Amino acid sequence: MEIDDRPDQPDPPNEDAETQIRPAAHNDLDQLLPFMAEYQRHYGNQQPDTERNRRFFSRFLEPSDAGLLLGAWVAEEAAGFACLYWTFTSVNAGETVLLNDLFVETGKRSAGVGRALIDAAKEVARERGALALKWQTELSNRRAQRLYEQMGAERSELFEYEVGLGPPPTP
Repeated sequence: MEIDDRPDQPDPPNEDAETQIRPAAHNDLDQLLPFMAEYQRHYGNQQPDTERNRRFFSRFLEPSDAGLLLGAWVAEEAAGFACLYWTFTSVNAGETVLLNDLFVETGKRSAGVGRALIDAAKEVARERGALALKWQTELSNRRAQRLYEQMGAERSELFEYEVGLGPPPTP
């Protein structure tokens, strides 16, 4: 799900900058909310609501029964986020973790931040005893797909379907 509108050319990772991945704390939200809004605009929500996002993503701050919000920082500067949802699979009667959102700030892409977020998500899933970490991306996002495949992820044979149920309720 790492958004990348740049040409289809790999860039070498920047190993010089230290990337820190950690569960986001309440005081981290203000740094991460602009990324969430950019992510939403990319996927068609042209009017992200900051306060609604603050309420929504706050539910994923530790401890949470819903999931976990991971933040990424490079040289102490916010660089991206990943939001994990705890879910289940009845096929194997177990828990899975859904990497529902993954975003890396444009200037930090190809610096290993997306890889570090996915690695952290895999570790969280393992610690929870989940059977798998799952996610999806746009068919056209070949750059992100190459990263996922380099990390050992396998493409699913499933199609996703969606039924819109109207606008979200107003607070």
